[in-house]
This record gives sequence, structure tokens and C-alpha cells, in this order.
Amino acid sequence: MIHQASQKKVRLIFFISVVVLVSAFIISVATGYISLSPSQLGRTIFGFGTSQENLILFSFRLPRILVTILAGMGLALSGAILQSVTRNPLSDPGILGINAGAGLMVVIYVMYFSSEATSFIYVLPFFALVGGILTTIVIYLLSFKRGEGVEPTRLVLVGVGLASAINGLIFTLTARLEEEQNAFIANWIAGRIWGDDWIFVLALLPWLLILSPIIFSKAHILNILNLNENVSVGLGVKVERERRLLLLIAVSLAAVSVSVSGGIAFIGLMAPHIARNLVGPRHQSFLPIAAVLGSILLLVSDTIGRSLLDPSGIPAGIIVTIIGAPYFLYLMAKR
Repeated sequence: MIHQASQKKVRLIFFISVVVLVSAFIISVATGYISLSPSQLGRTIFGFGTSQENLILFSFRLPRILVTILAGMGLALSGAILQSVTRNPLSDPGILGINAGAGLMVVIYVMYFSSEATSFIYVLPFFALVGGILTTIVIYLLSFKRGEGVEPTRLVLVGVGLASAINGLIFTLTARLEEEQNAFIANWIAGRIWGDDWIFVLALLPWLLILSPIIFSKAHILNILNLNENVSVGLGVKVERERRLLLLIAVSLAAVSVSVSGGIAFIGLMAPHIARNLVGPRHQSFLPIAAVLGSILLLVSDTIGRSLLDPSGIPAGIIVTIIGAPYFLYLMAKR
């Protein structure tokens, strides 16, 4: 039984995180090439805005912000699962190369099909998922050593190396693309939030609505998988079956998130770590907070990027990398 004071602490931190997310949402909605004052924002939300204000809020900013929030949540949950299943605190879908594998399939789809949102947005997440799964299988096989299993440091090194190789292949393939397709892939690799229409929200939302409840229902399994494998088996957990299912969920969340948001790394590394430091390693406590923190990190990064360089802005992925790369090096040095 968790101490009542600990439960209150978890609820308080979760409430504060939600308040910060709502505040970041309001600031992001009002910030951009054309700013909206609080009065303009208020009257537009309640249906009294001008045609220009309605266009800015409901057609441009709101869908992009919701995609950013959902993608940040998906990447954070994916990273939390990967860290627990592999018992490796450095695991992240971007660092391990899962995002790169998904990106390779995005490039292949753009090369042979189309980059028009109406024709491919619902199909693209499945292509990205195939790329993420295949990359995960290769990483697992290259990291596995008979008698030792998957060693955490080896997993990271293999993931980083494979991600570099895949990114090299992506750059080679993009040289064959037309100018418009090349620009699209360049923006995707840089981590620019390109899903800025309601159709992208509708494409991403069902995955989170279906997979998130499964993750939270498996929180006790994730707690056990963090223990020694023999202990997990002794407690009655079918380790391999649960590990494969959770890995599939983690890869799915990462792949579909980056398919509409761009190649963004480090969200899945930072959000779970910060959440664990705040409320401890129990998954029932830190998973919801990690999801909210992932949304905050990506939303704030996108808002900063849009504000620093008008009108095109700096891709959110670059802002996240500026924050996340030193954090990753700190964790590596700490280990």
C-alpha cells in the first residue's frame, strides 16, 4: 500500500503538470507570426472572432498544437516503455533508431506514392510502423548475445550506429526526389511539425486512445519487468510475451507520432526521467506525468521555434535536440 502522502504528492505533481500544459497551450495559441491578444483569443474561442482570427486559430494553430501535444505524449509513453522493458534508462525511440526506421519508410512512401495529406495521411502511420518494427527487430538481434541476453549499453550503441546508417540511406534516397518532395523530407528530418490540419489530429488520435489504456493497464507488469528476469518469471509473468507486446506498443506509438510530427528525438528520454525523479519509479505514478511532460516539452519547443525566426520558424526537433543532447550525455557520463 502506497503511503497516503505519496499519493497526494503524485496527484499534486500531476495537477501542476496539467496546469503547465494548459498554460503552454494558451501561450502557444496566442503566439506566432500574427499574435492574438487575450481579448482576441477569448472572443474567437467563443465564436465572436473575425474571419481572419477564426482562420488563424481554428485552421492553422489549433490543429498543429493538438498534433504536437499528442505526438509528445506518444513519444514520452514510448520512451517510458522502452526504458522499462529493456531495463535501460538511456532508451529512446530516437536514440535507438526506431524513428530513423520509421523515417526511411516515410521517404520510400513519398518516393513511390504521394505527399498530399488527403491521399496518404491515414496510410503513412502504417508504413512508419513497419519501418519501426523492422528496425527494432534488427537492433534486438544485433544486441542479443547468447548467455547474456540484451546488454543495455550494447543496445544503445547498436541503436545509435543503425540510426546513423539509416539516416545516411535516407539522405542518399532524397537526392533522387523532386524539389518539393526533397523539401518535405528535409523538414521531416529536422523535426518540423508538418501536420497542421485537422486530418492529422484524426489520424493520430485513435492510436493514442486505443494504446494508452493498454499501457496503463500494464503498469504493474512494467514494474515487475524492471526487476531481475528470474524474479519476474517467479512472480508468474510471461516475460517474453509481455515484453514483445509492450515493445510493439512502444514502436507503434513512436512510429505513428513521428509520421505526422517529424523526426523528433529525446522526448522519450527526458520526459520519463523527469517524471521518475519527481514521483519515483512506480509506473502507476509516473506514466501519466511522463505523458503530460512529453506534451509540454514538444509544445514549448515548437512554440519557441515558431517565435524565434518568423515566418518559417525553427523546427521543434532542433530545439528539442539542443535541450536533449546535453541531457543524454549527462546520463551517459553518470552511468
